Amino acid sequence: MPSEVGCSLKVEKKEENQKGKRKRNKDNLKLVDDMAVLRPTVFCRVPRLYNRIYAGIMNVVKTYGSLRERIFNAAYNAKRQAIFNGKKPSPFWDRLVFNKIKARLGGRVRYMVSGASPLSPDVMDFLRVCFVCQVVKGYGMTETSCVISNMDQNDILSGHVGSPNPACEIKLVDVPEMNYTSEDQPYPRGEICVRGPIVFQGYYNDEVQTREVIDKHGWLHTGDIGAWLPGGRLKIIDRKKNISSWHRENM
Repeated sequence: MPSEVGCSLKVEKKEENQKGKRKRNKDNLKLVDDMAVLRPTVFCRVPRLYNRIYAGIMNVVKTYGSLRERIFNAAYNAKRQAIFNGKKPSPFWDRLVFNKIKARLGGRVRYMVSGASPLSPDVMDFLRVCFVCQVVKGYGMTETSCVISNMDQNDILSGHVGSPNPACEIKLVDVPEMNYTSEDQPYPRGEICVRGPIVFQGYYNDEVQTREVIDKHGWLHTGDIGAWLPGGRLKIIDRKKNISSWHRENM
């Protein structure tokens, strides 16, 4: 009898998860439909939605047949290569392919901003090509009034969270127990620490935890592991520790 109950609970939980997933998919699709009506110029969403937009477009491309799929791939590769070579892409590909995709979000989007979790470089490049707009990502947390770093407007390199916010200092501190040090090659690595007027003063009525994250010199220890890339770009590569009460955000 207990095994039957356990099996029943597992089935019910699986069904609930499937229903929840279907509801989220439906909500995401509804949001995209709403955007076509609202026609935003700035679109700020989490990577989960961008991933679904990417998957949805690719699924549609595949259903159009091999000829249209080849045309799409040719247009995508040509435009992406032009962008990453620092050249202006031919408007022909936008008129033929990408303006139709851009219209799915109303046709006026100039900026796409991603936050809350990492965004795949492949998806980021895809959005940049298909929606004919700037795609930016940054890094922040509640304890720093949000923004610690963000991508420059014309930065076309994906896979990082930009350069430091002018309102703060950032340093990487060695974490020898995880083999991250400032001497690492090809890039220095360590725990991301932040100091400046954007850093909060402490947790309300919790001096113990405040001292755990802010040292005597005023540096906030984020618990995230970063690496410095060329051009002063910061890349998040690992996590030192998880503190359940923190509300960390990859803005």
